[in-house]
Amino acid sequence: MIAAFSVSPLGTGEDVGRAVAEAVRVVRASGLPNETNAMFTTIEGEWDEVMDVIKRATDAVLAAAPRASLVIKADIRPGVTDAITAKVASVERYLAED
Repeated sequence: MIAAFSVSPLGTGEDVGRAVAEAVRVVRASGLPNETNAMFTTIEGEWDEVMDVIKRATDAVLAAAPRASLVIKADIRPGVTDAITAKVASVERYLAED
């Protein structure tokens, strides 16, 4: 599966970067393929391992805040690997046709 998620602390003011960095640190330490952009962190792996990482990343945010907001979007395709790059490569191929 691929899961894109965003976890943000609530109740800590405008600056959320430090708490979000702790969540991303958890994701990167997991060893699973991942990417982070301005809005989401995307992670790829088996259902249980991806959800475990998302939970631990959320717990890292909750260590710095009394409350957290979590948004998850998932693409679940058993047996597919490297979709985190293959999906983007497919779009890039179509863009190159023009």
